[in-house]
Amino acid sequence: MDRELKKKFEEGWQKYFNGAEMPLAFYYTDQKDRAEMVKPPSEHQCLIGVLAKARKGKPVCFDVNSVGCFGGKRYLGFTEEIMPDFEFFLSCGIPGKLEGERYKKTLEIVEEATKLAPKFKAPASFIVFKRWDQLNNTENPEVVIFFAQADVLSGLFTLSSFDEIDPNGVFAPFCAGCGSIVQYPYLERGSSRPRCVLGMFDVSARPFVPKETLTFAVPMNKFARMIENMDESFLITPSWQKVRKRIKSDERLRE
Repeated sequence: MDRELKKKFEEGWQKYFNGAEMPLAFYYTDQKDRAEMVKPPSEHQCLIGVLAKARKGKPVCFDVNSVGCFGGKRYLGFTEEIMPDFEFFLSCGIPGKLEGERYKKTLEIVEEATKLAPKFKAPASFIVFKRWDQLNNTENPEVVIFFAQADVLSGLFTLSSFDEIDPNGVFAPFCAGCGSIVQYPYLERGSSRPRCVLGMFDVSARPFVPKETLTFAVPMNKFARMIENMDESFLITPSWQKVRKRIKSDERLRE
């Protein structure tokens, strides 16, 4: 990736966000030695929980066998297959066989919502998640993902709208946690005006992030513009300085 762009963000992040948690980035590749390969789990395993390692500075790589749930495989583009009885799983369940999550009121709503859900095929065999500061010159991230609390989110949200007319440049789709940080922002890359994705509202994924944390995922072509806009945006104003003082870096997530 562009060395100057990388450096500019890191300096701006320290200056305007008090060095809050550095974002993750991901990219697809056919080279399996780019990061530690996640071992195939023996039971259900949420991808969001595994990403805690990457947030702490240990890059991870997944292939179709590394992902420990049907939803994760689908949202990462490794399969279009849906788990058996998915409509029951997302709604009322099957007594004595399958516990329902009750995220949707009826089976019919699940079926219709599923028809509207986007699909995509992973462009390569592996997906690598790395913290931004660990990316090297040969790696080109496709999406940048912030795990952040409200004050940081307010800054990212406002910065993302700095050069936009449309007030809906950030959206929050109903989906699994991994869908909000991989599938939806990845697909936005192809838009003429790519949007950012506010996520991690998935109740099933919530236990794997701190209670105050949501995600803000940005397609890289949009993120490059945000970086270039930092020094002329609201981030230089007294209004932001009042908020900035409340943002503290989280040393628990440092190497």
